Amino acid sequence: MDRDRQPTAPTAGWRRARRQLSLPEVHASIRVPTGPIRLRTWLAFIGPGLMVAVGYMDPGNWATDIAGGARFGYALLCVVLLSNLMAILLQHLAVKLGVVAERDLAQACRDHFGPRANFILWILCEVAIAACDLAEVIGSAIALNLLFGIPLVWGVVITAADVLLILILQARGWRVLEAVVAAMVLLIGACFAYEIVAARPDLPGMLRGLMPRTEVVVNPEMLYIAIGILGATVMPHNLYLHSAIVQTRAYPRTEDGKRLAVRLATFDSTAALLFAFFINAAILVLAAATFHNSGHDDVAGIEDAYTLLTPLLGAPLASTLFAVALLASGQNSTLTGTLAGQIVMEGFLDIRLPPWLRRLITRLIAIVPAVIVAALYGASGVNDLLILSQVILSLQLSFAVVPLVWFTGSRSKMGTFVNTPLLSGIAWFVTAGIVLLNGYLLLQIVVG
Repeated sequence: MDRDRQPTAPTAGWRRARRQLSLPEVHASIRVPTGPIRLRTWLAFIGPGLMVAVGYMDPGNWATDIAGGARFGYALLCVVLLSNLMAILLQHLAVKLGVVAERDLAQACRDHFGPRANFILWILCEVAIAACDLAEVIGSAIALNLLFGIPLVWGVVITAADVLLILILQARGWRVLEAVVAAMVLLIGACFAYEIVAARPDLPGMLRGLMPRTEVVVNPEMLYIAIGILGATVMPHNLYLHSAIVQTRAYPRTEDGKRLAVRLATFDSTAALLFAFFINAAILVLAAATFHNSGHDDVAGIEDAYTLLTPLLGAPLASTLFAVALLASGQNSTLTGTLAGQIVMEGFLDIRLPPWLRRLITRLIAIVPAVIVAALYGASGVNDLLILSQVILSLQLSFAVVPLVWFTGSRSKMGTFVNTPLLSGIAWFVTAGIVLLNGYLLLQIVVG
C-alpha cells in the first residue's frame, strides 16, 4: 500500500489535501482479510476498543467510584451508566473521524483552526493528559505500597521506569501491545468478579441506583463526585487516541471499505466500553455494598478500601486482588497515555519526539506534584489529588468534544459519512450537557 498517496476522504472542508499520517510507524500495518465478512474480519478490528477502554477503568475511576459508593450507596450508578453511554457515542464519532477523514482529532483541529486556537487547544489537551498521568502515577504508587510496602514517594518515582516497558512492547509490534493490554483488562475483570461475588450486593438497590435522580445535580457534594466520575469515564485524550489507532487497520481506503471499517470498529469499541462499564459499576457497587451499608461511609481512599475489604467481606483474597487489579489498571493506563501524548503533540504541533522522551516529559509533569503531596500530606492528600485530577479532566472534556461533534457533523469534511440529523442532535445535546455541568461545577468551586 502506498502510504504517501492522496487520501480518499473529502478534502473540500480541510485546508490541506495531504496530511501527516497518524502514528506513521504502525499506520495500516494490521492486515484486514478481503472478501466476504467472516470471523477473521471481525477479529482484525478487535484491539483498539480495549486500548481505549483502559482509560475508562484507570486509577482515577477507582477514587471517584469508591468515594461515590461509600458516601452515597448505589445512587451514583446512574452517573456511571450515563457516562458510559456518552462515551460509546463519542468514541463512535472518533472512529468516524479517523476512518473517513483519515485524520486524528489533533490533526483535524490543526487543519481547521488557526495557529492561536490550536496552541490553546494543545495546552488544554496537555493539561488533561498530565492530569490523567497524575492519576496513573498515584494509582500505581498506591498499589506498590499496598502489595510490597514501598513508601508512596518511592512508588511515585518508580513509576517513571515504565518507559522501558513501553519501548520493549512497541518494539515487538502493535498486536503484541494490544494483546498485553487485553490480558491486563481481563485480569482486572477477573479480580472484580471475585469481589462482587464476595460482596453480595443488593440487586434491587442497584436497579434503583441506575435510575437518574435530581439529587445528583442539586447536592453540591454529590455533584462534585458525579462530575469526577464523568471526567474519569469520558476522557478527552481517548478521543484523540481512538481517532488515530483505528487507522492501524489496513482496510480498503474506499467508500465501501471505510463504511465497513466504521461499523466493525464501532462494534469493537462498544463491546469494550460495555466491559469497562462493568468494571466501573463493580467498583462503585463494591464500595456501596461493603462500606456504605456497614456504616463506613467516610471511606474515600483506596488504602482504606484495601484495609477494610477482607475483614468486612470475610474473603481472604479480597484485599490482595483489589491491589493487583489497581496495579494492572495503572500500568495499562501508562501504555495508552504514552500513545495519546505522542498523537496530541504530533497532531497539533506537527513535530515528532521519540516516544520515550515524550513519556518522560509527561511523567515528570505528573511526578512533581505527586511527590510533593505524598511527602507533605501522605495517603489522604494523595487521594484528594487523585479525585481533583479527574475533575480537571472533566473540565477539559468540552474542548475535545465540541470540535469532534462539529467536524463529524460537517458534510464538507465527512461527505456521505456526515452525522445524520438524529445523531447530530443527540451529540450536541450530550455536548451541551457536558458544558453546562462543568460550568456549574466550576461556579460551585469558585463560590464555595
